[in-house]
Amino acid sequence: MGELDAKRPEEGGQSYKAREQLMKMNHHYGELKASYLFVDIAHKVAAYQEAHPEKEIIRLGIGDVTQPLAKCVVTAMQDAAAEMGTKEGFHGYGPEQGYPFLKQAIQGYYAGRGTQLAEDEIFISDGAKSDLANVLGLFDVDNTVLVPDPVYPTYVDDNVTDGRKIIYSRTSQENGFLGMPDDSVKADIIYICSPNNPTGAAYTREQLKAWVDYAKKNNAVILYDAAYECFITDPALARSIFEVEGARECAIEICSFSKIAGFTGTRCGYTIVPHELEREGMNLNKLWLRRQTTKFNGVPYVVQRAAAAVFTESGMAEIQANLDYYRQNAKVIADALDECGVWYCGGKNSPYIWLRCPGGMKSWEFFDWLLENCGVVGTPGVGFGECGEGYFRLTAFGDAEKTKVAAQRIKAAIQAL
Repeated sequence: MGELDAKRPEEGGQSYKAREQLMKMNHHYGELKASYLFVDIAHKVAAYQEAHPEKEIIRLGIGDVTQPLAKCVVTAMQDAAAEMGTKEGFHGYGPEQGYPFLKQAIQGYYAGRGTQLAEDEIFISDGAKSDLANVLGLFDVDNTVLVPDPVYPTYVDDNVTDGRKIIYSRTSQENGFLGMPDDSVKADIIYICSPNNPTGAAYTREQLKAWVDYAKKNNAVILYDAAYECFITDPALARSIFEVEGARECAIEICSFSKIAGFTGTRCGYTIVPHELEREGMNLNKLWLRRQTTKFNGVPYVVQRAAAAVFTESGMAEIQANLDYYRQNAKVIADALDECGVWYCGGKNSPYIWLRCPGGMKSWEFFDWLLENCGVVGTPGVGFGECGEGYFRLTAFGDAEKTKVAAQRIKAAIQAL
């Protein structure tokens, strides 16, 4: 070791000691909040439960589904697992961008709504959360990112850790928590989530057209998170940004099976990168294919077979029944808020209800009040951004009977304020 440490530069490079001194960490991680929002909530709830073991806690906080997978989805997964146990049906490494049978099923799903996609514009992933972060690898860290406020926290964290400049599109009750383009603001990457997490607000096609025009004018790229599109029933609202003219030249759409089919624990999603999308002479569809084939080995065959079953006739029927279950939960919560005069948005075309905290309470203050007085857990709005202060998110993903109990508790407690 001594001889290596003493190695002279003219003999070929630096010593081991010098190399150790050059090693650096990504200090942008130090700019993140100390813990994830839902970790803070879990700690608070655990402490409350320990102090009040006799009290029943109803959780309407984390947006995780509770209904089981559709029967046809489970059957498809079981059949695929059995197939893998045979010499003829065994599948090893699959195509990194996804099997054709699933991509074609997604094509059909979009075509049924009037949106045409090419098969090689669809890339299967292990969930929207991964691709929302991974797609940033196509863009230089010097780009400026525009993020709505309030919004899903990982949009911010993904860019903080890369060191990008982040600016915020501030939303409020006055604009229905739907930010619109500001020509005085210049951004290169634009996040849009519709229906929005956490507010439940959703854009019309006309509103999205304004964002598409803004992106084209600024040579920007829209990252469109469509994870909750399946909850939209209003025909005036867009379920895909590609329903908007010009979007194929400026947008990437990222979607998930988590909410439409209960795949939160099964993990499958997809990203759509149109052929027309180019920047600086580089085709983003080809770039994303190159990235995926380099850094991703694809989603398991059995999961993709299960995902394809979602789009069968029986699959769509079973899945609609689950979605209706959650929609009814949302209606139960919304009706209770209506009865006690609390302002909210979402609840329709979305599994989230975004309410103004009663009595002028701040978000965390209402969290504590709701837990203490109702035994109900929700999510403080300020955890999604500064513009969320004074607001609160409840989800419709809980058990139906418990949701009814929670709604009655909330109504009674607010009316007693």
